[in-house]
Amino acid sequence: MSAPASANASSPVTYDVAERIATITVARPEKLNALDGATITALGDAIDRARASAEVGGIILTGAGRAFVAGADISQFPTLGEEGARALAHQGQTVFRRFETSPKPVVAAVNGFALGGGCELAMACHIRIAADVAKFGQPELKLGLIPGYGGTQRLPRLVGKGRALQLILTGETIDAQEALRIGLVNAVVPGAELIATARKWLGQMLANGPIALALAIETIDRGLDMPLEAAIALEADNFGRCAGTEDMREGARAFLARRAPNFTGR
Repeated sequence: MSAPASANASSPVTYDVAERIATITVARPEKLNALDGATITALGDAIDRARASAEVGGIILTGAGRAFVAGADISQFPTLGEEGARALAHQGQTVFRRFETSPKPVVAAVNGFALGGGCELAMACHIRIAADVAKFGQPELKLGLIPGYGGTQRLPRLVGKGRALQLILTGETIDAQEALRIGLVNAVVPGAELIATARKWLGQMLANGPIALALAIETIDRGLDMPLEAAIALEADNFGRCAGTEDMREGARAFLARRAPNFTGR
């Protein structure tokens, strides 16, 4: 077990590592973890740190207090002009994309409100596990806005066009069980079990070969935006890349010997 490595106490985001899992926590509970520019920047720094660290195999993203992320910090909106809004959207999209393209699996442990930018942040993670008290929604239209951190694109990819349009155009909030029913989250658990469940799922993932994990994430992410013929060609190419690794040979030997594999990432 590696020692926890925490971020600066004044940061809106904390970062800890234990047993190959980095936990990134949005830590503005007095603001329900609302996203302002500094928080988005700190999230970018944290995911870059986790991606670059040899000690980290997987990542949990969660929130402090009773919210995951309750949305953008609306106090900045009254004075926000067109150019500022575009810059803000691009900043969030760029950082969220770094979570989505991480070669290390990212699990969102949604402990409470995941509204607006919070729902968008959760959708940028590879897996979403929700506490039974969690709430989800894209209420931006109620402010005269549209989702700006990827919600118009990721939500229909997860739940289908019709359901995504309903959620975005009405701005309704749904509970965790409805989020599970429509495929927005992968599981719902009691709040007290949320982080333990996220760690358990990541533990199952990290028992697999790290090269294969990274290439599976890449193949799914890139392939979804390709025509089928190009996507399956990408799959074949990455299948071949896996076959050229020592990890693949170790996995095959371990299977035939009925033992646990010892993957090294080579």
